[in-house]
Amino acid sequence: MKAMILAAGRGERMRPLTDHTPKPLLPAGGKPIIVHTIEQLVAAGIYEIVINHAHLGSQLEEFLGNGQQFGASISYSPEGEQALETAGGIIKALPLLGKAPFLVVNGDIATDFPFARLKQIPVSLAHLVFIDNPEHHPEGDFALNNKGLVTDQGAQKYTFSGIGLYRPELFDNIPSGVLKLRPLFNQAIAAQRLTGQKHDGFWMDIGTPERLQELDDYYNQQGANHA
Repeated sequence: MKAMILAAGRGERMRPLTDHTPKPLLPAGGKPIIVHTIEQLVAAGIYEIVINHAHLGSQLEEFLGNGQQFGASISYSPEGEQALETAGGIIKALPLLGKAPFLVVNGDIATDFPFARLKQIPVSLAHLVFIDNPEHHPEGDFALNNKGLVTDQGAQKYTFSGIGLYRPELFDNIPSGVLKLRPLFNQAIAAQRLTGQKHDGFWMDIGTPERLQELDDYYNQQGANHA
């Protein structure tokens, strides 16, 4: 299985930290956010990684290189200064991702989700990982029915974690350009081809300097506990 890490966001809420550094390269626990994700993917046996980038993207390529230092093989999908949003970025990277289902992970999250488990998941069109709604997103995104299908309707909604498995067919006949994922999710829901699961472990969206500091404290505490 190949994986794509989404790293093209501008990181406006992180300014001024992101004025000179792309958000995925901001450090937490002694290493850049994105390195934690790469190391988790490699530990899960996922070695072929595609990274898209836009703002200050050359820094990502310079720092990460071809991935050999992490035991990975990294290729890049540059988008220029104008990021293409999530679906647009994936569509541009499809030639690098192959014909099989692939994993996509947001470049600005931290989690202990066991990526290796996703290798066993049957994927109709897409399969999403959800978490309990964080304080900054209390209304959630989608519900899950008792068959594991994602639905818009339901008393209990959960937040999309930024971790998903996608078949290339999800993006069939979609023109390239700036495009969010939500319209494609809605189509897959209507076709009853979007499944999901819940993750109850650690997860954090590193969207602000305060949350970056929280993550740094978390990793340092983890290190102290394992010392």
